[in-house]
Amino acid sequence: MKSTAHRPRPAASTSNAPAKRPPRARERVMFVKDPELEEAKLKRLGGSRSDDFNNVLANQVLSTLWTKHSNDTERKRRVAALAGALVGIGPKDELEGMLAGQLTAAHSAAIECYRRAMMDEQSFDGRKEALNQANKLSRTYTTLLEALNRHRGKGQQRVTVEHVTVNAGGQAVVGAVDAGG
Repeated sequence: MKSTAHRPRPAASTSNAPAKRPPRARERVMFVKDPELEEAKLKRLGGSRSDDFNNVLANQVLSTLWTKHSNDTERKRRVAALAGALVGIGPKDELEGMLAGQLTAAHSAAIECYRRAMMDEQSFDGRKEALNQANKLSRTYTTLLEALNRHRGKGQQRVTVEHVTVNAGGQAVVGAVDAGG
């Protein structure tokens, strides 16, 4: 015969403090710095006041450079050129920083594909594939550039026409009109 004994419930807590739960295995705690309190020494690279963000972004972009056959001098030039490109794009916030990083990575990858397509020892199929990938990367670059320009407000202009009435026999002119003197 089974016991049907009733277990008493714990008394309800009267405090407003949330109940503490035991830490779960493999739980992680993240400490975040307030970007507004940082010096932003690397802001020109990634657009953020957080130098951690800018540093990570710059290193991610650097890792996309093809430097396998480069000597130390050439590698340093490529790193400096990449940093110059990021600064030249001039990201103003984190989104622009990420787009700038992707722009430079897509450009580097496209140029590498074009280079590989033009190698003398390249087979026809190899050349065709390299050009196909270069084409896709070039289109991606253009899409990213358009997104950056839209974000910066340099996209298509908007013209809003609220109300226009042209009566019979009348004419309407759309565009800039110089009344002249």
